Amino acid sequence: MASSNNESINLDSLSAQQLSQVKKQLDEELEHLTSSFAQLHAAQSKFRECLRCIQDKNKSPALRENNSILVPLTNSLYVRGTLSSATHVVVDIGTGFYVEKEVKSAADFYENKVGEVGASIKDLEAIVQGKTSNVRIVEEVLRQKMASGTAQTPPS
Repeated sequence: MASSNNESINLDSLSAQQLSQVKKQLDEELEHLTSSFAQLHAAQSKFRECLRCIQDKNKSPALRENNSILVPLTNSLYVRGTLSSATHVVVDIGTGFYVEKEVKSAADFYENKVGEVGASIKDLEAIVQGKTSNVRIVEEVLRQKMASGTAQTPPS
């Protein structure tokens, strides 16, 4: 049986064409969920990198007040800047909003984000596994229908 929106469908009662449509829909959902899974992993990596930078900040002698640094504007564009405070950092809190935080507060923020995204990844992984199982079941029933359909049809 396949489940969609908590509804159970008796796959044996569906025609081969209907089963093909169900499989196509499940494949599309699985593709979307897999894409979301990859995006969540990328976001988690970004947060981990931000956390690493904040934690390594105290170890680097180059990151002291009034030292010259390169500030990333994009992934490939940097501008020269001067570090005005070694105790505060600017944190991207999402949707283009930035907040100045103390280093400890910023580290806590990124640790929480890594944990939240990790929990979402875990939840999504369970959903992907369920959808994958549903696709396999639909494929098996479709194969059985096709095999029984060809066995019942005598050659012309």
